[in-house]
Amino acid sequence: MAKTKVLITVKTYPAISGKYDELVCTAGFTEDGKWIRIYPVPFRKKDYSEQYRKYEWIELDLVKNTSDFRPESYRPYSMDSEIKILEHLDTAGNWYLRKKSVLNKVYENLAELIAEAKNKEICTSLAVFKPTKIKDFVAKEVDRVWDKKKIAKLKAQREQGNLFEHPEDPFDVVDKLPYKFTYVLEDNQGKESRMMIEDWEIGALYWRQLAKYEGNEAKAVADVRKKYFDDFAMTKDLYLFLGTSQVHHYVSHNPFMIIGTFHPKIENQTKLFE
Repeated sequence: MAKTKVLITVKTYPAISGKYDELVCTAGFTEDGKWIRIYPVPFRKKDYSEQYRKYEWIELDLVKNTSDFRPESYRPYSMDSEIKILEHLDTAGNWYLRKKSVLNKVYENLAELIAEAKNKEICTSLAVFKPTKIKDFVAKEVDRVWDKKKIAKLKAQREQGNLFEHPEDPFDVVDKLPYKFTYVLEDNQGKESRMMIEDWEIGALYWRQLAKYEGNEAKAVADVRKKYFDDFAMTKDLYLFLGTSQVHHYVSHNPFMIIGTFHPKIENQTKLFE
């Protein structure tokens, strides 16, 4: 079976979906520049945070995930499929190599992207989006523990059924984030939207800063805002990786959430006419 090379660009923070069957998203780009989602990630191999890094090319046997209607969704051929880690793309030349793989198709009109997602002949569920403006960054306190009933149902389903649908229990791996982080943004039509940020890094940053400040949540949240708003939004050339959840894809007005950020430096254009 031919193996597929994937440049990993997305690792989301674990969460329970409405159907209890989509806990994390790992996604990236194939060699021809197309998005691909890999689910499930085989947690049994190693701790999720110790899996392949972002911006690493990997190679593995993939087949279409027939339990997922979204065209970008694939799964490993088997739970024991070898994942071969290839080269890592660095940030040299202001992310030159990363840009070549990532920025081939960029959306700026959110309504256009949502229309593609809702069109069953296209069904776009992963995209690169360039906001015209980031207006705010909001941290909202949420439940601090995983829903025990949902976890129990998840475990029961996993014990009864297909390992591909319920591989390993991510709730043994990470704590639930006590805050929901959201960007308030505008697209190129001036349309304002609020979009949740679900990438792994924002959760990891929160926990690191919480430990640094010995449990002071206000200081930890302030540092997350400083990174995602004061730095990424205000000083970087910010792009957003967007993805839908299977359960909300056709029913939500805007089914997309932010599953990663891409933030090279703003190019210096002072030499444009020299």
